[in-house]
Parts: sequence; C-alpha cells; structure tokens
Amino acid sequence: MVTFSIQASPTDAASWCELARRAESAGYDALLVGDHPGVVAAPFVALAAAATVTSTLGLGSYVSNAGVREPALLAADVATLDLLSAGRARLGIGAGHTPAEWRAVGRERPDVAARVRRCIAVTEAVRALLDGEEVTVDSPDLVVRGALLDRPRPVQPRIPLTVGTANTTLLRWAGAHADVVGLTGFGRTLPDGHAHEVRWRAADLEAQLTQVAAGAAGRETPPALEALVQQVVVTDDAEAAAAQTAGETGLSVAEVLATPFVLIGTEDEIVAAVTEHRRRWGITRFVVRADALDPLAPLLPRLNEAGCSTL
Repeated sequence: MVTFSIQASPTDAASWCELARRAESAGYDALLVGDHPGVVAAPFVALAAAATVTSTLGLGSYVSNAGVREPALLAADVATLDLLSAGRARLGIGAGHTPAEWRAVGRERPDVAARVRRCIAVTEAVRALLDGEEVTVDSPDLVVRGALLDRPRPVQPRIPLTVGTANTTLLRWAGAHADVVGLTGFGRTLPDGHAHEVRWRAADLEAQLTQVAAGAAGRETPPALEALVQQVVVTDDAEAAAAQTAGETGLSVAEVLATPFVLIGTEDEIVAAVTEHRRRWGITRFVVRADALDPLAPLLPRLNEAGCSTL
C-alpha cells in the first residue's frame, strides 16, 4: 500500500482545524508539522489541536530537531500527544541543519558528525523514556541525569519513529532502528542556513538506499521508505512545469520528472510515477506540502491501488 501525508503549519485556529478535517476525510495518512522554532508553529501544540477535530489521522513532527530539543521534554510532548489523540502520535526526528536554531538556545551548531551523534543519542534517550526506562547519559553530545517519564504514559506500546535524513551514517542507523526512513533529498545546506542543494538523481538515491539496506540487514521487518515531496503539479504539460525546477536545481527536466521528490504530470502520469518509485526504490510513503492536499485528494484511491498492484 502507498500512503500520502500532509506537512503543514497553522496560521490560525479555524483554518488549521479545517485542514486537519479535510486531510482525514480525503484519506491522507497523517498530518505532520515541521520543527523550526521561531519560523513555524510549535509542532506538538498544533498537533494536539488537530487531534481534537480528527479521529483516525496520524499526527507527528516532521521532523523534530534533535540539536535543540532535550529528550525529557521531547518525550513528554510525544507522550502527551499520544494520550490526547488516543494513540495516534508519531515521532519524526532529524539532526538539525539551521545554525540560527542552535544559536537561539545558546549553542553553536557543531559539525555534521557531532550533529549525527547527538541525533542518535537523543533518539535513543527519547525511545527509552517512552518505554518507561530511567535514562542517564553523560557524553560530549548529550547530558541527561536520571530522566524518567512517569506521566503521561503513551497509549501506543511503541510510538512510530521516522528518521529524516540524507546523511550516510544516520541513514545506516535509521535502517537498523527506525520504523520509517524519511528520504529528504537534501544535500549541502546553503549559506542562508535553510535551503539545500538537492540529491535527487538516481545515483544519489541508490547510494542512500544502500546505506539503509546495510543498516537493516538482519531485521525481520525493514523500515518503510518515505520521500519528502517538494513539488506537486497536476498538469498536461509536465516538461514545461518541471523546467523551472530543473533550472533551480541544476538537474535536467528528465531527472526532475524521474525523482520521487517531485510529482508533476497528468493524473495518469503521477500514478505511473508513484508506481515506478515503489517498484524501483521500494518507496511506499510520500509526504507532500499543504498546497498538494486538494490536487492529490482525488488520486489517493488510485495511488493506493497502483501501489498494491505491483506486489
């Protein structure tokens, strides 16, 4: 089965609750909120509000910044959301790439290796806290002393974990430990601290999936693969619609149309592309922006069927 989720952030209460209702009614799998303090709404507050107007929609951060979040607070947020949503919480986590977010909490962003180490340490600590364990960590990357999550306890026995990354080490770790590997398609962070170069070519994706597979070796059930889709355009002129993205990314139009990080074309072409991404890469989950909710909604039944037909 192929699933689609919506990533969004509220600007006011009424439209946010309406978006959550529409996403659930249309058949989207989850509503997800990014975690960029000072730029978007606080994810778990927003998701708790969405929980009050939905009953089946998954709700999660996408992704929480392990660089600026402390395990005890993050675990409490996730457990509270799971309680209030009757067991629909999800945890997405990543290493954090924006320097300003680190400085805002009194830290300087470390190098990539240190960010990855902290991400792994924070994720392991959060998981242990959600499992009811007492956690103590004393390392250069993370310090936790006697943390324990007595209350609230999550409803789910295990909160689903998504690790969003394009980093080789973290992809391998996610292959071994995550429920979902979020393939971001991100390359080097650009000087503004927010935008990225892209790793959308087939060779880039193959290299990333090799790392996931290496980490997953020996697992009875490997993690699901999920692509963060940056652009969705339903059009009868896919090449024209892809031309601007091609120019901005340095890819050819053909490369843009072939990547799972973009869905452009007619309804039939998008269904065919999703089917091919599942067949070729094993990608069965897609996250799209809020502006794709209505264009993709009529396609969701076909997209699910297309995914099943390749089994």
